[in-house]
Amino acid sequence: MSAGAASGAAGADPADGPVARLTGLVAALRDHGFGIGTGETVDAGLALEAVGFADRERAREALAATLLHGERQRPVFDRVFDLYFPAKVTVPGTETEEGAGAGSGDGGAAGLAGLRERVAEALAAGDTALLDRLAAEAVAGYGGYGSGPGTDGWSSYRTLSRLRPETLLARVRAARTAAGRAPDFTDRLLDDEIRRAVEDFRERVRTEARRRVADRQGRDRVARRAVAGTADRVDFLLAGREQLDELRRTVRPLARKLATRLAARRRRASRGEIDLRRTLRGSLSTGGVPVRPVMRRRRPGRPELVLLCDVSGSVAGFAQFTMVLVQALHDQFGRVRAFAFVNRVDEVTGLLARGAPDPAGLGERILAEASLTGWHGQSDYGTALDGFVERYADALGPRTVVLVLGDARTNRADPRPESLRLIAERARRVHWLNPEQPSLWGTGDSVAPLYAGLVDMRPCRDARQLGELIGRLLPV
Repeated sequence: MSAGAASGAAGADPADGPVARLTGLVAALRDHGFGIGTGETVDAGLALEAVGFADRERAREALAATLLHGERQRPVFDRVFDLYFPAKVTVPGTETEEGAGAGSGDGGAAGLAGLRERVAEALAAGDTALLDRLAAEAVAGYGGYGSGPGTDGWSSYRTLSRLRPETLLARVRAARTAAGRAPDFTDRLLDDEIRRAVEDFRERVRTEARRRVADRQGRDRVARRAVAGTADRVDFLLAGREQLDELRRTVRPLARKLATRLAARRRRASRGEIDLRRTLRGSLSTGGVPVRPVMRRRRPGRPELVLLCDVSGSVAGFAQFTMVLVQALHDQFGRVRAFAFVNRVDEVTGLLARGAPDPAGLGERILAEASLTGWHGQSDYGTALDGFVERYADALGPRTVVLVLGDARTNRADPRPESLRLIAERARRVHWLNPEQPSLWGTGDSVAPLYAGLVDMRPCRDARQLGELIGRLLPV
């Protein structure tokens, strides 16, 4: 394996050898939720032995083929792989990394302008090897911010904020056009291609910064703390736009998985439970041995589901994603009704069923067409619960399961728990999914402990946890 990986393979220290790196890689991936067993780890070791260490990318593909279970895991795998099997890039004039970091930014404006020009030329030429070297040079020259034992020492954010590669689009476009490398389509296609190349270079800078931090703080620590997990493990309240976009693409696969799980539970439940009295009575003909158990058949009928969702502020993304997910599962229930609120509640079942299952588009439709606010735009759970009981009590019944989605932050308004108590009395079951971590319940304007005393409240912070809760809590 080239450069850094080769040094790991040939090094005399077993703690830094290929076996230690492979087991560290597997452990880090497991921490990110990857289901990797012992057999798959052994297969990965055999694959490394077969492909060797001369070609780093070949080793990457061999490990990906043996350890990954889906394409969505690949971005996380690549970032972790780059930490445990890094490509050491030699940057002229920076033989010692600590020396380079101490002089971060010493090149001044002229040096930065020259680096930007070389980055633009490399982007126009599509020279990946040169882009790797330039990323290393950029981090070494402009990403260092300290060398003390308590600091990271290298920052991709600091590097990119000074280099600003996203501003090179016009320069790269002109260079590609002059060199005859521009595609014969439209300027928009060319700009999209350049933007992808720029984002790829930004990721190279992030990779180099993580590698340098890992050299100082240890690969295991950085792999667990500095590498973002898969979209289904991203905190709803902390997800950025790109992460939410990726999360939206998981709606359909997650819905299919949950539908299969719920259907399996329904098949098992349809068999019913053993009728002990009739079984013992029938066993009299066989000497008291219950050879033929008699089942108490379950009455047919699917549960009805009601969603009551706070769509204000940071919890809106969580509520929208959950509504679209449940709508994709509507065949598993007798009826699904959805209600949204900020400080007024309105039924949005029709909006939810209309068009493609896109959480972003759904949120815009709800805010534009539903009546959710009164005299202010802040969430008011008490008023919303009162309004639901007053206007939509007919949605509740002995077969109804209610899912309340929200953080239970009332902005100091009256929480009116008696309305939630009435909902719990009329419905078959009420589950409250709270996207905040339990340690924050009851802090500030949160009345989560009050509501948790009336209904079953559970933390639900990411898509994986949401899928597990829906698959486990909802009746069949």
